Order: sequence, then structure tokens, then C-alpha cells
Amino acid sequence: MQQNTGAIAERTRLYRKLHRWVAVPLFAFMFLIGFTGLLLGWKKQTNLLPPTARGASAEPSAWLPLDSLRHIAQIYATDSLQKSDAIDRIDIRPQKGIAKIVFADHFSELQLDCTTGQILSVNARYSDILEKIHDGSILDYCFHTSNDQLKLAYTTIVSLSLLLLSFSGFWLWYNPKRIRKMKERKG
Repeated sequence: MQQNTGAIAERTRLYRKLHRWVAVPLFAFMFLIGFTGLLLGWKKQTNLLPPTARGASAEPSAWLPLDSLRHIAQIYATDSLQKSDAIDRIDIRPQKGIAKIVFADHFSELQLDCTTGQILSVNARYSDILEKIHDGSILDYCFHTSNDQLKLAYTTIVSLSLLLLSFSGFWLWYNPKRIRKMKERKG
């Protein structure tokens, strides 16, 4: 059964309004997500992620206990960096013999030699900042909320909007083609 071209045109006008109502207010968020996503994809090539140092030994039997490495990192954070010593995660790189310590309350990274406990590098983790902006968790970080409620709200709104824009954009592209074909068949 063929549809009336007038009905298709009417739906297309509705899709155009929906598309505009969603796209205009959320343009900045969509741009931000796209831009930060691009930077995150290139984070190693653009030095947004600190290069990984090499420790004295890749042999785990020669390493200091994890608790000792944690203690060294916490003392350095409070004494030298004069920042919070709360650790978010410790990333062990066995092939390189190092531990990357990332802090919970600031975007600093320490790389410690697992064998000697020596601090090999201290860097800002710009990629973590970009990641938090990209997924919306920067809001929870700034407002000190728990359970990621702001991130979830941001992600839900932006994701549903992007789905709606994709859906309406498809029909804005396809419906004029359908109408043209229907008119060609009639004529």
C-alpha cells in the first residue's frame, strides 16, 4: 500500500522540528563529546598520556611489596606535591617493572620503580581529565557526588538525544527521496 506524499511530507516537517529542538540546545555537548573522543583516540600520539618509564627489574621476585610502593607514593603526594594522598588505582606494568599510581582527588600520576621504590616520573594525567569530560563524570568530580548520578543523567540525556538525532536525520534524508520517487511513478 502506497502512502500519501502529503502525509510523508508532514512527518518530515515534524522530524525537522524535533531535530532542531534537540540539536540546537545540545550542540555544545555533542561537539564536546566528539572533540574529547578524538583527543582520547590520539592520547598516546599527542602526549596526553605520560610515557611509561622502565624500572630496574621486570622480575617480580625482586620487587618491593605493594604496600611499600603505596606508602612511598602517599608520602610524596603529601610532602612534595602537597595534595591529597588518596589513591584511585595502582597500575602494575610487569614487563617494565614499574607501578603507576593515580590519585583519586587530583590528576597526578607517579611512576615508581617496583624494585627500588624510586620515583621515576611525576606527571599530570590530561587523558583522565579528558575522559571525565567525555563521559560526564567531571560533574560528579567537581560537585563531589556519589554513585555517578550526574554522569548517568548527562550520559542518558546526551545518548538518547544522539539516538533521536540519528533517527530524525535518517528520515530527513530519506523522505524527500521517497516523495520524489512516488511523484515520478505517478507522473
